[in-house]
Amino acid sequence: MSPDATPPRSVPRLPAVVDFLGSPRPLLIGGKWQPAQSGKTFVTVDPATGTPLARVAEGEAADIDAAVAAARAAMTPGSPWTRMPPGERERLLHRVADLIEKHVDELAQLESLDNGKALKVARHGDIPSVAACFRYMAGWASRLDGRQIPLVGSPPGLFHAFTLREPVGVVGAIIPWNFPLLMAAWKLAPALCCGNAVVLKPAEQTPLSALRLGELLCQAGLPDGVVNIVTGFGETAGAALAGHPQVDKVAFTGSTEVGRLIVRAAAGNLKKLTLELGGKSPNVVFADADLDPAIAGAANAIFFNQGQVCTAGSRLYVEEA
Repeated sequence: MSPDATPPRSVPRLPAVVDFLGSPRPLLIGGKWQPAQSGKTFVTVDPATGTPLARVAEGEAADIDAAVAAARAAMTPGSPWTRMPPGERERLLHRVADLIEKHVDELAQLESLDNGKALKVARHGDIPSVAACFRYMAGWASRLDGRQIPLVGSPPGLFHAFTLREPVGVVGAIIPWNFPLLMAAWKLAPALCCGNAVVLKPAEQTPLSALRLGELLCQAGLPDGVVNIVTGFGETAGAALAGHPQVDKVAFTGSTEVGRLIVRAAAGNLKKLTLELGGKSPNVVFADADLDPAIAGAANAIFFNQGQVCTAGSRLYVEEA
């Protein structure tokens, strides 16, 4: 920026954001906020200025062990979570969505500060989509059912078979930094809808909004241990979660390189895997296109969210005519 250029307008931090950033952010394990067992912390910074935002607990393998144990306890038969009827899970997820909407400005500012995206995009795009995700998945909680299957070759009514949907168990969720809270919602809401327990490992670059969401989940009445949040680095906390023998499924969004590592780590107990890995998409513009919106659309496709989108239009095919 030239010396005489107008500096960007600074948005004052909301009091709730100031309070949240003002003290070290611990881990959520078993319904309690606690420091990492090693006592280590790390600093998350504002990417726009490079200045520190907050100090966050640096979870490692021991903390992942504790979080997985808490999640496993929450899945014990007869626990409050396993006894919760689907209709109550539905109401709980709606309460989470209500709280997200109530705190939309706070969450948007946290997301903008920690991730660097435009506040307007976070406020009117990311955070409303987070609430919508929880509402959509809430509606499925009471609509997931099995099937009765006719058995070929048996006399009618003599035998029957049916399928029963059950929770997978403990889900390890590892998310990236480009849409931090939305990625957390995409992992958490479906898992909770189906009655699973989750250990969430946010990206080390953007842990803040996930931690604030953890507070809202507790406020909504989620039983202890159903969602555990361990902040830390991929090489330590992430690797320990991916390879943990008591984790039944890993859901990961990130690079293809790390996805390969997770596949190998999951082999020990044949975990179920969902991998959303890095990829790019082509845009195609034909000769009969309306060029003005096509140009704007092609530019937006590659530069939206600073191009940090796994469906970014990084290739552009234009008909030669």
